[in-house]
Amino acid sequence: MSISFESFGLHPALLKALQNKAYAQPTPIQQSAIPPALLGRDVLGSAQTGSGKTAAYALPALQHLATQTLLSPRRTLVLVLVPTRELAMQVGEVFKQLGHHLPQAVQITTLFGGVSINPQMMRLRGGADIVVATPGRLLDLVDRNALSLAHVEALILDEADRLLDMGFAAEIERILSLLPAKRQNLFFSATFPSAVQQLANTLLAEPVRINVQPEVENAADITQRAILVDSPNRTQLLRHLIEQNKWSRVLVFVATKHAAEMIAVKLRKARINAEPFHGEQSQGKRVQVLADFKAARLTVVVATDVAARGLDIAQLPVVVNFDLPRSAVDYTHRIGRTGRAGEQGLAVSFVSTDTQAHWRLIQKRQDANAQHVAPHVALDVVAGFEPQEAPLEISFSNGGIKGKRPSKKDKLRAQAVSNAE
Repeated sequence: MSISFESFGLHPALLKALQNKAYAQPTPIQQSAIPPALLGRDVLGSAQTGSGKTAAYALPALQHLATQTLLSPRRTLVLVLVPTRELAMQVGEVFKQLGHHLPQAVQITTLFGGVSINPQMMRLRGGADIVVATPGRLLDLVDRNALSLAHVEALILDEADRLLDMGFAAEIERILSLLPAKRQNLFFSATFPSAVQQLANTLLAEPVRINVQPEVENAADITQRAILVDSPNRTQLLRHLIEQNKWSRVLVFVATKHAAEMIAVKLRKARINAEPFHGEQSQGKRVQVLADFKAARLTVVVATDVAARGLDIAQLPVVVNFDLPRSAVDYTHRIGRTGRAGEQGLAVSFVSTDTQAHWRLIQKRQDANAQHVAPHVALDVVAGFEPQEAPLEISFSNGGIKGKRPSKKDKLRAQAVSNAE
């Protein structure tokens, strides 16, 4: 028996907004999280990006506000903490769309760094019912007495693992000290390393635990390919693949901000319209890059992992891992930028001799943990870009790596070639 949004007892205005957004039926995370959240229970949810978890917490929050008389000036009753500016904007937009038809206008304010703080202070003069914020900017505004957290009734942490990965632990601890002790807590994370689990244990009181695994049928949406190539030849290979396959839009992931800048420059020299995307850019620049990319005015965006979560780019055909991600979880999030909403996607990973062991480890952990990603993607070679270095022979017995490794001199020589490229 299928579950409908109507069965949750949501306000008619919320049901109308869902209809306008063409939300036909609740996703698994929405089916599991909305009922206990509506009852005021704490929720501990494990769900991947793209699972519909934003609506899973936004709908109960808006339902709660719809039953109250909202005071003027507005008091912050719902606080949503997110790791990045882009996710803050997307979450804020979902709240605005879902709450658009409520009889009482709900004041929703999105706060993040990288832009002037003064306009945000001006927007907060009349208060805000819902605040979606990155931790650092939120505390800046609290310190300036632009808003108070004394009346928060519901705290939502979205992408909690990413919040801690990005070093927000101290900020989160301070924010918690400013909140009322009695409140509802909704805690969502894609992964649960020890630091995330400890934070959840501190925050939550007898939570409803929800673990939504990705659906197996999503595997067909993303074709994966791994190409063995010497590190200094990756930029030329990327250019070759773009031109040969006539890729219209490509999101390329790299490990550092410097690499994002340098690769974008090299692609532009080859007359490929490319821009970098990383955390040191101004918010205005990042917004412009994304707008140009979504409108197909850019062919390539070269990004750090700041783009791995929270970005929803419709009909993005190709993702390239120029540098391999740190973990299997990051790999899943990166390639999840393509193949969305039933579209076909392609994910290409560049693997060199010195990263081959890491690639095998990613594949092994995908096999164990991520049902929607096909494991053991065979290494391929592109004609004209055959690796010159002897590939490693990998053995996973006892976690060791056996075989010929490049010597220190080989590594220094390869680095010199890369720097001179």
